Amino acid sequence: MKRTKSAAVHLATALPLVFTASASAQQFDAPFIQLQERKAEEWSQQDNRIDQRLADLERRFGKKPNIIYILSDDVGWGELGWQGGGKHRGTPTPTLDMMARKGMRFNHAYAEPSCTPSRIAIMTGRHPVRTGLLSVLWPGQTEGLSPDEVTIAEVLSDAGYHTAMWGKWHLGELPEHAPENQGFDYAYYGLFNGAPDAWPESNSLYDSPTNARAPFFDFPGVEEYRNLTGIDLDEPAAYVGRKGQVREGVPGVAGTLSNFRQEAFENASIDQMTEWIGEVGGSDRPFFIYWATYTQQICGSEEFKDAPFVDRVNAQASEMAMHNAHLQRLIDALEEEGIAENTLIVWISDNGPMYAFFPTSGYSWLTGGKGSIHEGGVRVPAVAYWPGVIEPDQDPTDFFHLVDLYTTAARLGGALDRVPTDRVTDGVDQTALFMMGEGHSRRNYMFHYSGDFLGAIRFEDFKVHVKPGSHGGLPAMDFYNVMRDPGEKYGQFYPGLFAVTPIQNHLKAHYGMIARFPHRVSETMPKNAELTPHD
Repeated sequence: MKRTKSAAVHLATALPLVFTASASAQQFDAPFIQLQERKAEEWSQQDNRIDQRLADLERRFGKKPNIIYILSDDVGWGELGWQGGGKHRGTPTPTLDMMARKGMRFNHAYAEPSCTPSRIAIMTGRHPVRTGLLSVLWPGQTEGLSPDEVTIAEVLSDAGYHTAMWGKWHLGELPEHAPENQGFDYAYYGLFNGAPDAWPESNSLYDSPTNARAPFFDFPGVEEYRNLTGIDLDEPAAYVGRKGQVREGVPGVAGTLSNFRQEAFENASIDQMTEWIGEVGGSDRPFFIYWATYTQQICGSEEFKDAPFVDRVNAQASEMAMHNAHLQRLIDALEEEGIAENTLIVWISDNGPMYAFFPTSGYSWLTGGKGSIHEGGVRVPAVAYWPGVIEPDQDPTDFFHLVDLYTTAARLGGALDRVPTDRVTDGVDQTALFMMGEGHSRRNYMFHYSGDFLGAIRFEDFKVHVKPGSHGGLPAMDFYNVMRDPGEKYGQFYPGLFAVTPIQNHLKAHYGMIARFPHRVSETMPKNAELTPHD
């Protein structure tokens, strides 16, 4: 690849892109390349040990490890039992707490601030701003994940993995955006987030006034909405897709917008998932599952609303109880197939809680929520579980970002050479953190975007919020130490002056790399036409 050496990126482009035999010519962002140079010898030694351990594992099982990524929805930091939530907040999480005790629990895991952006991040290993898709998608929109992006399913499929997904796709409605055309052999997926499921019943409540307030009380009804907008909500809300075939609408309750769709969809998903594991688990090829569960969206679970410790007022609490039961079924299926010790499970939330419908909502102990780049919007609970490989009962202080799961999966699958090199991949390989424990994260910085606005930068324990406007030449920022102040209650300016230059250098390198690898431009969304909020 030809390199240029403009002044803005001279340091970044002067650094090597690779340092181990297992790495590829993957194009990282400039701040990581700088960190990579400083850590080259140390990381090379670590990678040699990791490669040997993975080779031993492959000899034992006869194939690469299976990978299961579970992306939950709107579950806030502090929501799970091991974080002080769980049954004490009416949202029991016994299976997730077991996984946390027997695996690695993260208090410093990060996602994008809302649902579609986080799905872009986990699928592409890239910040959404790079992909040309910036905002949360709603019914009737023609935008979606560009077919020119390379998903982790495509990377692993090309490396010989079986690939399947269940859950909330939310990356576009058109066939070219669909998971069966983005690398998945099989997909059972919903198109939208949870909100449209509540639209039809909202109209019913409006027509028959009660003391209960509908969540979308001005929705005019499905037929009138179609007449007004041309958007037909009687079209399937969910599909079954198979690679190389025309997708089919999901029949019945699971495929029709209503307050009951999500529970029916989740029940069908876990039935299919466990059956699929039984079918492919014993083959000579590993598998990748992406489970984008609707837990916790707007609608609750009729079956679990009266389960022990469930806050009956909070519909999402019953969803969490249902999800834990489904998680246990997943783990049981892996154990029955004898493949639990060759399967990495990572469970993580897509963003902080959505308080708009409180008390039917998740919760966070931190400032902010869904849509915010404050910690409550982007710091999320996460668990990594891999019996016999991840040492139990770990709670590292290291941080990682959702984009890292992309590159980590490629490394575990022996597929780093299939990651594109003609664009920046923001995700870094965190295999060392999972397999070697605390102190082995390969990330010491993060960029927090809201739409196309870079709203905050984290470097080590320090986080700077960028404040628009002129400040007479002084840095426009609020400075936090998020180790000491995770709730971001004491943002100041002058105590962070020593961080100005390091943060500025990260910004210069980051924007210099953007100049070399410009963001993808949407072909369907004109500039300034998106209703994308900025913090």
